[in-house]
Amino acid sequence: MYNELTIQAKIALSELLEQANLKPGNLLVIGCSSSEIMGEKIGKGSSLDAAKAAFEGIYPILCEHNINLAVQCCEHLNRAIIMERAVAEAKGYEIVNVMPQIHAGGSFAVTAWNAFSDPVAVETISADAGIDIGDTLIGMHLKRVAVPVRVSVKKIGQANVVCARTRPKYIGGPRAIYKEI
Repeated sequence: MYNELTIQAKIALSELLEQANLKPGNLLVIGCSSSEIMGEKIGKGSSLDAAKAAFEGIYPILCEHNINLAVQCCEHLNRAIIMERAVAEAKGYEIVNVMPQIHAGGSFAVTAWNAFSDPVAVETISADAGIDIGDTLIGMHLKRVAVPVRVSVKKIGQANVVCARTRPKYIGGPRAIYKEI
C-alpha cells in the first residue's frame, strides 16, 4: 500500500512540474494530511508511514530539479511552513521557533523536518507552485495569481489532490500587451 502512495505522489509531482515551468531555485509548497491519505478525517488519524511514503515520491524529484520544498504544517501551528534554513534566509523569511510534532504540525511536516539538513519554521511564504494533499488549504502560501493545474492523479491514498502554479498579475487594462507565459 505505501509503495502505491509513493508512486501516486511521484506522478502528481511529475505532471505538475511538466506544466508549471518551474526553474531551479523556485519554491514549491506542499500541504499533506496523512489522515486523509489513510481515509480518516483531517487531523484524526495521522500516519508517519503514509507521510513518509508520499514524501519519498516527492522530495528526491525536487532535489533533482533544484526546486526548494516548503511544507505546510496543520492548523495547530497556524499553517506555519517547514523549510531549509538556507532557503528561508535567502528569501528573507522570518524564522520562528517551533518544531512540528505529529499532532501539532502533522506527520508530513515531521517527515520533512527529519529529512532536511537544517530545518526551520517560518510563518508565511510566497511559493511558485504547490500540491494540496487532503484539503489542507495551501492557497495562503502561494504567490498571486494561483492557477489550477490538472494532473491525472486525483487522490493519493484516499486524499484529494489539487495542484497549482502561479503567474504574474496582468495589469494595465485594455491597452496593455502581455508576454506569453
